[in-house]
Amino acid sequence: MPDFAFYVYITTNPEKHVLYTGVTNDLVRRMQEHYDARGKDDTFAGKYFCYNLVYWEFHKYIRNAIDREKEIKGWRRAKKIALIESFNPEWLFLNGEIQG
Repeated sequence: MPDFAFYVYITTNPEKHVLYTGVTNDLVRRMQEHYDARGKDDTFAGKYFCYNLVYWEFHKYIRNAIDREKEIKGWRRAKKIALIESFNPEWLFLNGEIQG
């Protein structure tokens, strides 16, 4: 099976009130898509302005990434916050960091 890069990520809105969990094979492109969709009601992330990256993790296989995304989506908010803070204690917006 070939090696690929897949990412599970969490974004938030500018006020850090809403969390969105997703999976992608291109984190930079996906963050741009979230940014471009801001304010549009046809997607959750767009409707709630969730375009600020606060957490991400790498997976080699898509199945693992999808399983992890589902796991995180099933958590209560407090557990998601603990995960974010273990990776990004200051809740910095990491969009610029992943762009290089």
